[in-house]
Amino acid sequence: MAEPRYGEERKQMGSIVGDRPKISVIMGVYNGADRVDEAIASIRVQTFTDWEFIICDDASTDNTWEKLVEWSKIDSRIVPIRNEKNMKLAATLNKCLEHASGSYIARMDDDDYSYPWRLMAQNDFLDVNTYYAFVSGQVNGLTKEFGIIEDYWHRKEFPEKKDFLKGSQFIHPATMFRKGPLMKAGGYRIAPETRRMEDYDLFMRLYAMGYIGCNLQRPMLRYTVDFDKTTYAHRIDEVKVRYQGFKALGLLPWRIIYVIRPLIVGLIPPDTLMEIKLEDNGVDLRKYRRRHRRRRK
Repeated sequence: MAEPRYGEERKQMGSIVGDRPKISVIMGVYNGADRVDEAIASIRVQTFTDWEFIICDDASTDNTWEKLVEWSKIDSRIVPIRNEKNMKLAATLNKCLEHASGSYIARMDDDDYSYPWRLMAQNDFLDVNTYYAFVSGQVNGLTKEFGIIEDYWHRKEFPEKKDFLKGSQFIHPATMFRKGPLMKAGGYRIAPETRRMEDYDLFMRLYAMGYIGCNLQRPMLRYTVDFDKTTYAHRIDEVKVRYQGFKALGLLPWRIIYVIRPLIVGLIPPDTLMEIKLEDNGVDLRKYRRRHRRRRK
């Protein structure tokens, strides 16, 4: 039996709540055919149902596009769009924003999983706490080595400008924005240095404009952790983003050492750096070392 088509109920409510959905979930995908199903499924089982899911295929070379089209046939709230050529994440998300009609914009990544309560919790927070421009939350990390690490990379509930010296204070795919401030900031900045830092850059620009965010002290997302992604070239990009962001936040020149921190961290041997990150998240290092030795054999 064919799966029932969803989305008609919201359309029928148009005369009461308006034709536009309350929340637009945006996601970029590149060659994600083997992982996108679970991400989409996690949005479809949200307890909050007044949403649209705008997914932009960034010129994938696998069958990602075909999968997205099939999902849109199952659920009319899913809106697939496509780049003619690979544009990278910042430009892809900006294209999603052009199609977004919701009052709130929720981020999602194709290898993550939003817990069923996520959209409801963040919607309710923004409805009540009008002082905040965006809200994020805690995440559980999914690692190849250890499976789920609960409360991975814990975030401060109410970050201040100075906290950005340590790094991004919000986990991007777990964040929901008010559309107004996000558009006033110009969306995501497209530049060579933001190719993996578009979120850090955006959060600092929003704070520099006088907006603030909050981290709910509850997991919103299962976040896929990949310790091997960061290259030294990415660290150089982060230095550039930090300099511009810290300057806009009024944190320079006295904290200039924090600008070059990524380069210093990059000098630490990868295995040692991974152990530091794991230990910070409560992982038993003896167990990790045993597994790591077995993989090397």
